[in-house]
Amino acid sequence: MEHTTVSRGTVVFRRNEDAVRITPCGRNAIRFEAFPGGEVFDENYTLTPQTAAAAIEETERDVTMTVGALRVRLEPSGKVTFYKDGKTILEEKPELAFRSGFRHYEKNGRGSFSARVTFQPNAGEHFYGLGHEEGGLFDLKGCSVDLRHVNAKCTVPVVYSSLGYAFLWNVPAVGTAELSANRTRFGVGAAKKIDYVVIAGTPKEAVETLADLTGHAPLMPHWATGFWQSRLRYETQEDLLSIARRYKEEGIPLSVIVCDYFHWTEQGDYRFDPAYWPDPRAMADELHRMGVKLAVSVWPTVNENSENYAYMRENGLLIGTDEGGGRVFDFYGPQAEIDVTNPKTRDFVFSKIKENYLDNGVDALWFDEAEPEIHPENFTNLNLFLGKGDEVGLLYPYYYVKMAYDGLTAIRDEVPVTLTRAAWLGSQKYGALVWSGDIPSTFESLASQVRTGLNMAMCGIPWWNTDIGGFWGGDTTGGEFRELIVRWFQFGVFSPVMRLHGARVRHGEKKRDVKEPTGDPNEIWSFGERAFPILKDLILLRERLRPYIEKQMRAASEKGWPVMRPMFFEYPEDETCYSLGEQYLFGDEILFAPIVSRGQTKKRVYLPEGGWILTKDGKPYPAGWHEITAELDEFIAFVRPGSPVLACFIKD
Repeated sequence: MEHTTVSRGTVVFRRNEDAVRITPCGRNAIRFEAFPGGEVFDENYTLTPQTAAAAIEETERDVTMTVGALRVRLEPSGKVTFYKDGKTILEEKPELAFRSGFRHYEKNGRGSFSARVTFQPNAGEHFYGLGHEEGGLFDLKGCSVDLRHVNAKCTVPVVYSSLGYAFLWNVPAVGTAELSANRTRFGVGAAKKIDYVVIAGTPKEAVETLADLTGHAPLMPHWATGFWQSRLRYETQEDLLSIARRYKEEGIPLSVIVCDYFHWTEQGDYRFDPAYWPDPRAMADELHRMGVKLAVSVWPTVNENSENYAYMRENGLLIGTDEGGGRVFDFYGPQAEIDVTNPKTRDFVFSKIKENYLDNGVDALWFDEAEPEIHPENFTNLNLFLGKGDEVGLLYPYYYVKMAYDGLTAIRDEVPVTLTRAAWLGSQKYGALVWSGDIPSTFESLASQVRTGLNMAMCGIPWWNTDIGGFWGGDTTGGEFRELIVRWFQFGVFSPVMRLHGARVRHGEKKRDVKEPTGDPNEIWSFGERAFPILKDLILLRERLRPYIEKQMRAASEKGWPVMRPMFFEYPEDETCYSLGEQYLFGDEILFAPIVSRGQTKKRVYLPEGGWILTKDGKPYPAGWHEITAELDEFIAFVRPGSPVLACFIKD
């Protein structure tokens, strides 16, 4: 075909100023790149392309490339169409008349382009993925989704289609994904190329290839699979220790306790305030004797009073701005943000974290504000080591957690687990435990978290969790919240990580003259006499399930399979499973249907092919729809007949 070069398994096509490169990228995977400036260059961002055999055929009418079950066809007009097993799955849609104008670019005056690619819609298609966001839906067909990170929204730009393929958008720029009735479109405001990968296969097959392309999560260590206790916030060392001691006295297994923000002297000092935390080493040692790990919150903000501010500013370790004097955050005064895309920043900041936290016995880090959260929220204003914020800013959480992983693996012979509020393609390989941000304490939020967690599961990020009970607005003295906390705890048992956290409504005056006071208590004995034994039993159930969870974590590491799985993950041929956003598979043997509405004690549950056993009474159920009762102290879970995990649900 004219204007086409085929060499070493790669197709390059040039038309006007547009250059296109098509390459095999992995099992059943083909990568498409379009360069609006006409210059072909190599830039993978966080992608690790894999070798794959490709069959290329060239005629006067077209060029085709076949990799396993996936084939792409390139026409002289520049149009590309992807086929799986001979059926069309993605077909470019022209923006101009006479079937021309494939892909659209506009120069922005600083060496990059606004760019978008548009595909024909497919009738009956369903989409899942794109990370998590508060209020999110399950099936994303019909949605327009911003590609950006903000609090309670994390973009991981992968969608899985019910037609049997995954689409990976490998452009870390702010943009929009439209999965609408009249088109499927991905577009950004500033990029030097369009770059995406199409992966053919069942959900399992696609997720396996996705893990190969973006990185496999390590094997989660045993300590992280138990119950995590946290609240906003423990004000003193003695406050935190007293909570851990009571869990010990109550006979309730506690894996991790978290020290939240403003335990520090100044933002950017990365150290405990000795007025309230006089001996962190002794605190950590006592926790370790109780079998409890200590996690500590770290923010990317640095204020002008920090002992590190001048050095970091003078050495270019902070995010720069076009406007605002280099200050991009305002919380108790103006703050700057560290530029973790700069390797020198990562080295310097981690050295402070090591000196003041890790050398004092801290076991794990909690990277809050990891988007980063900037005010005003304007990526165009940011200047990073890697480029303009609107062009490369979505890489920020990837390099943030990489800082922890590289630093920790250099000094400790164990897998790091870093709690983080945002992620990008590949964050999982650095031990990112992503949580869904500062979400409200409502039943509507709980329902949303179930759906959005299932979307995150299809993005290659297997370690995910929520603040049990929601983050803000929870009144622990109210009946609605006490019901909510039980239902959310049930969801927490069947989440990859079970972590209680939240800023509970404070009743009464604050106890101390601290900058950021605590809310009401947020421990399992804080929610009334009825809730306490229920929550204790749920923690004990989680403890019994840990061998099963660790088996699923092994599959997550080796195969990339999520622990929390949409029903269609195991049953891709069952059309009903593509509509089930409020029930899911926890691993390969447990089906869980959370109660997500106030006052609800019955729920219709769909059981796919094969028999199932209801865990609360051991009764068998056939495939199909069933109405199941679950009082407040009950939940709805099924296991496969003969599964040894059923024994975990039987109390001693």
